[in-house]
Amino acid sequence: MNPRVETSTLPSGLRVTTVALPHLHTVTMAMFIKVGARFETPQDNGLSHFTEHMLFRGTERHPTSLALNTAIERLGSTLHAETGRDYTLFQMSFEPSRVGDGLEIFGELLGRPRFADLELERALVLEEINEDYSEDDIEINADDIARGLMFEDHPLGQRIIGPRDNVERFTEADVRRHFKSFYGARNAILCVAGPVEHAAVADAAARTLAVLPPGTPAEAQAALPMTGGPRLHHVKDSGSQTTLTVLLRGIAEHDPDYMAFAAFVRALDDGMSTRLHYQLADQKGLAYSISAGIEPLHDTSVLDVVSATGNAKVPQLIGELLALLGTLREPTVSAEELAKIQTRYRYEMLAALDDASAMAAWYGGTALYYPPPALETRLAQMAAVSAEDLARAAQRVIQPANLVVVAVGALSRARLGELREVVTGWA
Repeated sequence: MNPRVETSTLPSGLRVTTVALPHLHTVTMAMFIKVGARFETPQDNGLSHFTEHMLFRGTERHPTSLALNTAIERLGSTLHAETGRDYTLFQMSFEPSRVGDGLEIFGELLGRPRFADLELERALVLEEINEDYSEDDIEINADDIARGLMFEDHPLGQRIIGPRDNVERFTEADVRRHFKSFYGARNAILCVAGPVEHAAVADAAARTLAVLPPGTPAEAQAALPMTGGPRLHHVKDSGSQTTLTVLLRGIAEHDPDYMAFAAFVRALDDGMSTRLHYQLADQKGLAYSISAGIEPLHDTSVLDVVSATGNAKVPQLIGELLALLGTLREPTVSAEELAKIQTRYRYEMLAALDDASAMAAWYGGTALYYPPPALETRLAQMAAVSAEDLARAAQRVIQPANLVVVAVGALSRARLGELREVVTGWA
């Protein structure tokens, strides 16, 4: 269960980690950089995402977006990038023989970017922002609205893409300033997972990534506990369906109760037979779409329940959901159900060993903040979770003070009143 994981630190301060997976036939190379919405001021909110986009606009050696993408695709790969709250990721996958070529691309991308065609990229990002607004220019992205309510003035409450006003005024100087502040070797980890040898990867990285400046590690502002809940927000929108986001502040991954919390979420939603789908959708017909998951952040987490239903069903759906959550605060999970949770978790961990991308994320992204746990350790922790442990974790999370509910839809005044009564009356 524990692959050979080795890490070297280059003279620049860049950490190079390899995860040896000799049974695979492809390699995933991922660069994790500690930059994202969490590290932005309100004036710079969205600049991490904008900078990530601008990095696709060519390098000294590959001066256009076409030239850069062609060079990547000639390796059989595609450059995947995403900006999050805790970090930004750049990733490629290819045959093992292409590792050196891929590292050269990373050296170009992160060491010699041109930041060209800014106005073209600005137009694209503004179009992306428009997806989150109605025809009346009202924000309708329930997930972003809910996180803003949960984290308030903390940077975690900011939208990853940022507000339109910021994106409209970002300049090349802003992009270069942000890049210089965060895209240093000491603020990043390169993780290469697959049938690779550590020494060869480290030597190639030393040659190709020496162009990265050392920089300084970024410091994250700690997330404060949520107080003053429950919080309810309604955005009026047209149509017969309402989109719902229900958030509860969760437990951080390094907390001793985290695996019990993960088991609790799986009792809620981990397949068609679990409570959320079976009780609320299959048996009561309250939602045609409903799911739950954990958004992990380095010092906290968010339990996220997303659903869509007819406008008239909204108060009942939220009432039934909150009642269902409340039942898990007691040790009601049977031994058979807990065994199923543990079996499915074990399968997913085994499947991750067949997924170089998953292993790169486990041993790369996590290490930006704290040493990643061994897979065997996680399996043992999940196997040891009892019904009482699960209930204890649920008691920590399932509290009115932790609750945020956002509804985007055409709710009447009467329906909204019913919903408010359900949310504020929950205990």
